[in-house]
Amino acid sequence: QVQLVESGGGSVQAGGSLRLSCAAFGYTYSNLFMAWFRQAPGKEREGVAAISTGGGSTYYDGSVKGRFSISRDNAKRLLYLQMDDLTPEDTAVYYCAARKGLWRGEWAWASQYDYWGQGTQVTVSS
Repeated sequence: QVQLVESGGGSVQAGGSLRLSCAAFGYTYSNLFMAWFRQAPGKEREGVAAISTGGGSTYYDGSVKGRFSISRDNAKRLLYLQMDDLTPEDTAVYYCAARKGLWRGEWAWASQYDYWGQGTQVTVSS
């Protein structure tokens, strides 16, 4: 069983930055494919970014490419999402997700992931 705990959310003004962290417990972290998702009120959960087990491959949704950066520290069992140049459209609950094994299909499909964190709120004001 994998447990994921996010932290680092908060409220910022447009143009600001936040860094989210996700701690993983209960499994060999370096064998997990990891991702960040977000869900805004009234909208479906959407994939933001994903990263391979060793960190060598990263993937981004077009809406965040160039502004967000996903990374991981396997020694510390941590996943990060650095978010820069935030806009009000980035306001959402952000979730950390994990998958055992290589993606079968699109990394951004929520159905690909077996484990989810509880979420952390990010609010960007204009």
